[in-house]
Amino acid sequence: MQFPGTAKPPVGIVFDAAMDAIGDALALAMLHGFEGKDQARIAAICVSSGDLRAAQFCDAVGRFYASATTGPAAMFMHFMPIGLATNAGAKSAESAMLANPVDGTAIKSINDTADAATLIRNVLMAQYDQNAAIVLSGPPTDLAHLLGIYGVKEWITRKVRLLCVAETGMPADAAAARKVFAEWPTPIVTVGREIGEALPFPGDSIEKDFAYATPHPIAAAYRAYKPMPYDAPSCAMAAMLYAVRPDDGYFQLSGSGNPRSLVLDPAQKDRIIKTYIEMASAKPVPRKPRRPPNDKDKDKDKDKDEDKDKKDEQKKKDPAP
Repeated sequence: MQFPGTAKPPVGIVFDAAMDAIGDALALAMLHGFEGKDQARIAAICVSSGDLRAAQFCDAVGRFYASATTGPAAMFMHFMPIGLATNAGAKSAESAMLANPVDGTAIKSINDTADAATLIRNVLMAQYDQNAAIVLSGPPTDLAHLLGIYGVKEWITRKVRLLCVAETGMPADAAAARKVFAEWPTPIVTVGREIGEALPFPGDSIEKDFAYATPHPIAAAYRAYKPMPYDAPSCAMAAMLYAVRPDDGYFQLSGSGNPRSLVLDPAQKDRIIKTYIEMASAKPVPRKPRRPPNDKDKDKDKDKDEDKDKKDEQKKKDPAP
């Protein structure tokens, strides 16, 4: 929600993923890490594969990161529903990452999820202008449905500064991909598979940097996905990093026009992987409540400014020693 007179918050991220590959789970962990450090906000999380287990996993991960909020503030915690594609044709093959039952989720059936396109439309309407970004890692089914909602392109143009696409899920729904790339009204940046292969997430980080919590949902998913040890392609992580920090010099962009593609600067490789580890393994932190400034706060700030002005004026009058 926007409050008049308040500073613009960090960028709001809509993460729409198939959530059937470990790179998606690591990108989700990064997003929670960015939010915990007040560098981004989670506007919405959607599952384009249509897999209820993937929605349960996203919900459980969100509740894990929210677990640091205790005391009176916890009473006011609100968990946004997870968006889930209802198109049966979007459902992906079973992922080993989701083979085990998901603990810590409130999602028991599809009725506990939201229609993905409607959820994205609604959260975009609540963002500050040009202060939202969408990260897509999976079939673009949800975004194609979003474009079919009357009047939504105007809201996208007004609110979204960037659509960042990890190309791993494009072949799964070619018709939706054609529609999104043809009709999307804002800048698009694509992240090719070669970026993910060139920047593997180091598997040994799972044992070292995620050990602060047992079990850790991301570490558990990583171990379930493939026999350890292994390094994971990071296409979705690169998309998330660029969406949150586009001006930090991690990547370059190809040519001009729309879409453009991420280009890896080899000199940035170690820096990028270090950031992957830092943000994906970030510990949950208590959330600071956001509230509009009240009149008393404004009066206090005004009094402080007036006192400072008086002191500055007195200094001008007093003769120098």
